[in-house]
Amino acid sequence: MQRGSDRLSVHRDDEMKHELQELLRSGHPTRTEEWHDPEPTADDDPAAWAGPMAPDSAHSVADMRYEMARILGRTAFPARRDDLIGTLRARNAPDALVEPLKRLPRSTRYASARELAEAVVQAEGVARHA
Repeated sequence: MQRGSDRLSVHRDDEMKHELQELLRSGHPTRTEEWHDPEPTADDDPAAWAGPMAPDSAHSVADMRYEMARILGRTAFPARRDDLIGTLRARNAPDALVEPLKRLPRSTRYASARELAEAVVQAEGVARHA
């Protein structure tokens, strides 16, 4: 089938695919302009921007709050531990983020991501020192 809008022949298309195949597989940027490439993370970016994080002593309450707020959003609060675990599971949160919530008190109600992050970081600190 011939389309009137083709500027190149089928043979030239195949030839161009062959020429670009090694460049695309190389793993290097294929753009000629440097400003097209994404910027690397800066030193002062929150740790959560690098990808999913788990609560441990290396992360601050602010980093944990950012990650919880990013996944849970505002609609999840106020909620109890089991509701938050269910929401995290429904939104495909990493297990390393869900597991620490299981150590929180079942009856406590969290009004915001900040309260939840403080409780998680505190519980993790207590669990590590015990």
